[in-house]
Amino acid sequence: MFAESGAGASTQEVARRAGVAIGTVFRHFPTKNDLLAAIMKRLLARLVAEAGQLGGGDGLFDFFRRLVAQAAGKRSVVDLLARAGVDVRLPDAVGHLEQAVGGLLAQAQAAGTVTTEVRLAEVMALLVSMCQGALHGGWDETLQDRALAVIFTGLRPHRA
Repeated sequence: MFAESGAGASTQEVARRAGVAIGTVFRHFPTKNDLLAAIMKRLLARLVAEAGQLGGGDGLFDFFRRLVAQAAGKRSVVDLLARAGVDVRLPDAVGHLEQAVGGLLAQAQAAGTVTTEVRLAEVMALLVSMCQGALHGGWDETLQDRALAVIFTGLRPHRA
């Protein structure tokens, strides 16, 4: 709903689409900010689950592709969260995501598809940067693919 309508989306319309009464929405989410924070927590939990389903040597690369592709579609929600002053870092949820990405990194390094010189902090910085680029628009699929190719080349082991 927020991705479609932006900040103007009414809580009443959210309730209607969810098939519940407006009182039910307000009972669980007293403010729109509470609803937006719950959306973000749920999104992060879904990303952690997706990361857990991926594995092997290419799991980290697959996760990068999926996350960046999804970022542009979440632009409205992230913008709303920022404008509303909602803490988009959500420390616990982000920590779980970081652990999941760390697992993908360890698997990729064990499989030899990512250099052992790369650390989790670097991978997270690259993920955040790519998602920020996608969130702020102006990206087409070609630019996204080219940027990911540059990152993936940097992550792969360098053979002499």
